[in-house]
Amino acid sequence: MRTPSRTSGLDALRHRWTAVGLLAVALGGAPLLASAEDTPSVVDPNAAAADVGNAIPDVESVKEGLFPEDQCKELEAAGFKCMGFKPAIKYSLPASSFALGSSVVPELLKRQLDVFAEVLRGKKGNGREVKIVGHADASGSQQGNLSLSQRRAESVRAYLISKGADPAMLTAVGLGSAAPKNKSDPFSPENRRVEIGRAK
Repeated sequence: MRTPSRTSGLDALRHRWTAVGLLAVALGGAPLLASAEDTPSVVDPNAAAADVGNAIPDVESVKEGLFPEDQCKELEAAGFKCMGFKPAIKYSLPASSFALGSSVVPELLKRQLDVFAEVLRGKKGNGREVKIVGHADASGSQQGNLSLSQRRAESVRAYLISKGADPAMLTAVGLGSAAPKNKSDPFSPENRRVEIGRAK
């Protein structure tokens, strides 16, 4: 990230970090970073996920969502103080376009995952873990759904690795139909999804 000028660059940087929940102050010296206890970067497993839908997400927003604490480091490098950051975001990508009973990653999901892969390529070897969680609707048997959701999560992991993501960062887990997005309709297609978020 290049260092901003003290006028228009300052305003642009302040606006950018405010948008992702960072309070940036144009002061030199060491940054004031919030402690891990005050501002956890790990995704709350019970938190609602940001729904990507059929959109192709923006690289910068995914980077800031998955790794918000890194934005503090960028502020420091630019001569700002970072007063804290929001927890990492969990992303929900619809898996409803998977063929029935299939774990082959469909084209739309590939295009979405390409963005995540680009972000993850820049985070190799940082010791962080990103969890890929597969979900199914209530169609079929409980054991069948569990197996299918696991295979779909593993397919997403394999795709990200094929695009340059660090295998050591990625964990794939299948939950079957145990955690529906639409609790009022366990058979709803929106319950078939893959979620990507920080585990640590």
